[in-house]
Amino acid sequence: MLDKDLSSIQEVRQLLKKATEAQKALAKMSQEQIDSICKAIAKAGYDNRRLLAEMAVEETGFGIVEDKVIKNEFASKYVLDAMKDMRTVGVLSDNKDAKYMEVAVPVGVIAGLIPSTNPTSTVIYKSLISIKAGNSIVFSPHPAAKKSILKTVELIKAAAVDAGCPADAIGAITIPTIEGTNELMTHSLTKLILATGGSAMVKAAYSSGTPAIGVGPGNGPAYIERTADVKKAISDIVASKTFDNGTVCASEQSIISEESNKEEVINELKAQGAYFLNEEEASQLSKFILRANGTMNPQIVGKSIDTIAQLSGLSIPKGTSVLVAPEKNVGMNVPFSREKLGPILAFYTVNDWKEACELSYEILTNEGAGHTMTIHSQDEEVIRQFALEKPVSRLLVNTPGTLGGIGASTNLFPAMTLGCGAIGGSSTSDNISPLNLFNIRRVVWGVKSMDEIKPTNLNKSASTSITDVRQEELVDLLVDKVLEKLK
Repeated sequence: MLDKDLSSIQEVRQLLKKATEAQKALAKMSQEQIDSICKAIAKAGYDNRRLLAEMAVEETGFGIVEDKVIKNEFASKYVLDAMKDMRTVGVLSDNKDAKYMEVAVPVGVIAGLIPSTNPTSTVIYKSLISIKAGNSIVFSPHPAAKKSILKTVELIKAAAVDAGCPADAIGAITIPTIEGTNELMTHSLTKLILATGGSAMVKAAYSSGTPAIGVGPGNGPAYIERTADVKKAISDIVASKTFDNGTVCASEQSIISEESNKEEVINELKAQGAYFLNEEEASQLSKFILRANGTMNPQIVGKSIDTIAQLSGLSIPKGTSVLVAPEKNVGMNVPFSREKLGPILAFYTVNDWKEACELSYEILTNEGAGHTMTIHSQDEEVIRQFALEKPVSRLLVNTPGTLGGIGASTNLFPAMTLGCGAIGGSSTSDNISPLNLFNIRRVVWGVKSMDEIKPTNLNKSASTSITDVRQEELVDLLVDKVLEKLK
């Protein structure tokens, strides 16, 4: 009997070997064949969206079944609709006039790291975008969501195979361990890592020596500028922050209001079910937001208001939508200023948009750089200034953070993996799509001869004249210096 770590490592090696052979077969398929497989995967995800949602909530304790049903629908139907007309196989373009052709080249075997917060939807999404680009994929499930992840893989794999997909193009580790995941990320047969999860896991992916696409934490503030439609802004924020109990990293983590609209914002929040914590209550809850090592406490992640209240010993009115804590400070040791994947918001007040600019920059650079923020405003110039200066990859305007960030309520590509750009330690700022998962081979014909490129006057006399010019410049410089001394 091998121990668990060795069994996991051996399983990974076998999965990668089989996935490599399967990918070779995928690479020979036409765009039509690939698209047919993707349709089958999406249909399996969509048809089983409720079953998988129920399994995920039961297993992890995170989120809300109805919202996870929507996530599974989004990851299957929305993603398929967005990519169905993409050319990802063979010749992408052929410009005969410019003598320039582009050919798609799959990267090979992809390692798909899956979080416990969005387990089933992320598997559906990553399978679709990987297969669409001609790649096979091997999943590393989060141990806390292993059962629901493996069930998702089982269902979409069966559908894919029925549609003509090689059997081993979609696989998953059934004995997930840290050592097994490390083997998956560092093995020479793995050509790219798609990392979605906690900061430590994403950092490990980028440190593996294998090309990786990963995302950092989100910590997006929502600025309600003085020209905003306050009622709609609060409706968007509350709907976003309560969706699946706040487990989407693009969801709002704090509200920034102005002195001019502060009372209106507070009143509207209360009208929509928000509960403002007093100083003592905020202090009590803050002890449960972070663990001793400064990371988010998983006990609050994706939990309901009632569960959070029970955990922290607070008495919260029934029907509360979100908990709001007035805050003035920002820092790694200021829990409410950090990412909180639950229905909890910090509340800041500033004098004007310039102060809001500075505060949101401070919040984002403390945590969440490169990810997402939202602004509610009708002032185009203020929106433009935020667009020019904020360290985010997605600035969402007058839309819910959760739905806007993943591309459900905006024209961003619908994605469960959101790049954070260089400032966020990511290799891209995109919503990850099939276009991020293949290379492009450029085929180009010569359009100029060597005689056309080579300067016609590059001969001995030309070289001499260049030397002469340099000597004249040197003489002029020496003359100038002598004249300066004589003066």
